[in-house]
Amino acid sequence: MATGVELFDLVVIGAGPAGLSAAIEARSFGLSVAVLDEQRRVGGQIYRAIEESSSRRRQVLGPDYAAGAKLAQDFAACGAVHLGGAAVWNVDKGKTVSYLLDGGSRKIQGRSLVLASGAMERPFPVPGWTLPGVMGAGAAQILYKSSGAIPTEPVVLAGCGPLLLLLAQQYLDAGVKIKALIHTTGTGDYLRAAPHVLGALRGWKDLSKGSRMLKKIRSHGVQTFTGASAFAIEGAEKAESITFTHNGQRKRVEASLVLLHQGVVPNTQLSWSLRAEHRWDEQQLCWVPVTDACGQIEETGIYIAGDSRGIVGAKASACQGRLAGLAIANQLNALLPETFRGREQAIQDEISAHTQIRPFLDTLYRPQDMHRIPVNDEVTVCRCEEVKAGQIKKYVEVGCLGPNQTKAFGRCGMGPCQGRLCGLTVTEIIASERKVSPQEVGYYRIRPPIKPITLGELASFE
Repeated sequence: MATGVELFDLVVIGAGPAGLSAAIEARSFGLSVAVLDEQRRVGGQIYRAIEESSSRRRQVLGPDYAAGAKLAQDFAACGAVHLGGAAVWNVDKGKTVSYLLDGGSRKIQGRSLVLASGAMERPFPVPGWTLPGVMGAGAAQILYKSSGAIPTEPVVLAGCGPLLLLLAQQYLDAGVKIKALIHTTGTGDYLRAAPHVLGALRGWKDLSKGSRMLKKIRSHGVQTFTGASAFAIEGAEKAESITFTHNGQRKRVEASLVLLHQGVVPNTQLSWSLRAEHRWDEQQLCWVPVTDACGQIEETGIYIAGDSRGIVGAKASACQGRLAGLAIANQLNALLPETFRGREQAIQDEISAHTQIRPFLDTLYRPQDMHRIPVNDEVTVCRCEEVKAGQIKKYVEVGCLGPNQTKAFGRCGMGPCQGRLCGLTVTEIIASERKVSPQEVGYYRIRPPIKPITLGELASFE
């Protein structure tokens, strides 16, 4: 244990559904718990600003968002220490967490850790995606959750995934004019998803939500295209229009604000920095950490819960958080073995119920290859260092085998985001060019600092 550093039974990184639930569960067994989150208030991305949101905003965002208020209240009452505004920049296997808070760098240590860093939007590297006026649908939703900010001009939503439909419904309820909704999901996707319909029907409540969203969108007369492909955003200095292929013809919709989305992927930067084993998930097209049934990395006392362990949604994420908190309490001998086994099985059953629809959704909303692996060599892949797809392909031609080598060839992945925004794209481009699996190509070797830190902040450890 590090000397002079405050010690807790459990330190949780992330105050979303998984992190809050882990803390509440661990506190119920009397463990000391500290929760760190980059946001000042709890909620994570899914329940962002839930404690300050107005009744109008909760009404627009819907009951799934409003449900976060109860979780936030339960957390506030559980007695855990909350360190809001804490940006974690390093975690080590000794379970020491280094973080920035109010301009200074500090440390905290846990007998156990739960990493609950959640999900992030999948990169959508198409021509023009870096133009002003183009942003992620998830980022736009966060703006509304945080401050009630909505577009004042007609907007185009393009891509695939449940969040795209959800945001469309929320925008319509908030009075935003949607010029067009452009789906990549088409007949072929429904046919591929058909074998998973039985599981989807078991999760009929979630399935019915999607049907209601589509009905709402149609009732507003939104111009809708399905089975679209080959997106490109046009504009000299900012977005002016989006072009795409629909039913074999090239279409163009004028728009100065385009929201792109093709699903979310686990935020795995922390687990990669710990040198944890990861595997390429061919169903969700992303990296997921290898854990035991309760989310533990090997036998380290470090657990991963929620969407950073694999995309499962808010309800299952909360269950995984509870499961990790329960397992840690069991490890620290805070409950009887038979109590652990009974509660563990009950939580696992809940997780299974909440994730039955996932294979259907993952298949139905599988992002198109051309929207993940740029065909156009001029498409920017690494936004921080302005590295284009064609440059990465050239690196492969001269012997580059994986993402780490792209750093030497052209600084790809060496910017402020540390490869977080380009990593998946770089892996898939190299795999495609080498004609091997992403698993063989691998990922960046993530090193601290996970978040940018100044020398002054580094020298200010308390």
